[in-house]
Amino acid sequence: MNSVTRGARRELLLFSGRAHPDLAARIARELGTRLVPTQARDFANGEIYVRFEESVRGADCFVTQSHTAPINAWIMEQLIMIDALKRASARSITVVAPFYGYSRQDKKHKGREPISARLVADLLSAAGADRVITIDLHTDQIVGFFDGPVDHLFALPTLADHIAAGTDRERLTVVSPDAGRVRVADRWCDRLGAPLAIVHKKRDKDVAHRVSVHEVVGEVAGRVCVLVDDMVDTAGTICAAADALYANGAEDVIVAATHGILSGPAVDRLKNSRVSRFVFTDTLPTAGATGLDKVEVLSVAPLISHAIREIFENGSVTSLLDEL
Repeated sequence: MNSVTRGARRELLLFSGRAHPDLAARIARELGTRLVPTQARDFANGEIYVRFEESVRGADCFVTQSHTAPINAWIMEQLIMIDALKRASARSITVVAPFYGYSRQDKKHKGREPISARLVADLLSAAGADRVITIDLHTDQIVGFFDGPVDHLFALPTLADHIAAGTDRERLTVVSPDAGRVRVADRWCDRLGAPLAIVHKKRDKDVAHRVSVHEVVGEVAGRVCVLVDDMVDTAGTICAAADALYANGAEDVIVAATHGILSGPAVDRLKNSRVSRFVFTDTLPTAGATGLDKVEVLSVAPLISHAIREIFENGSVTSLLDEL
């Protein structure tokens, strides 16, 4: 089966860039289709060439690309793919960005800074994207950077249900690693029926990735603490928060994050941390950490494929949010 069809005039085609082909293949399997064969290569000077080997005229096209390292190259590749589809007369083009690059640069903290998350949105729109599917944006306001529809999905049900299945809920405390994650942590509390704690921290605004943990607000002594965040990059923040919880008497600490970026020293920090389990999703490739027994990776392919099918069949993507 080469495509999913609806009626006599609708065709769904799924495309993947080279950043995270494993996730794209899982999405294709969930949809019962295959990825459209694509030529993609780099010229000697680093320029990217893309050509699709099948007609896309009149088709509803979904272009999946996770913005992983080297992030600028993969964003550019996705833009080129969108442009190729637009020029080949695709009926519609939906960007599937499980991890949306530059999402942390969503506002100006100082003068003369860019708002790079808005820039990426403008680039996608200018290339020809009609719609965007993404998971757990760093801040909800990024949705407003797009003029067209944005389907902002959440991995919380996948992560929370997995953790709840292997832990005594009566002993759980949900912990926000900072004040900015409290709203997300509240959703976890509602789903798990667990109390909330907060790690109060102060970040050095002049030195990237330097965090000083000050105190824990809430009761964590003797509890199994679930530290929840949208992403783990160098793992400095999350490991420091875990140390603070142990220092305040936590019996165990589990980390749950949607996006395992795992840059630089992250894998070594995970390995040496007292955290018993790190649970991520496969929005990004985590090959460097898959050999660690304490790292678990859950797939978001069912979630993304469900959203794609709802969009293609003119259904309700909002129904996917009812579980939150």
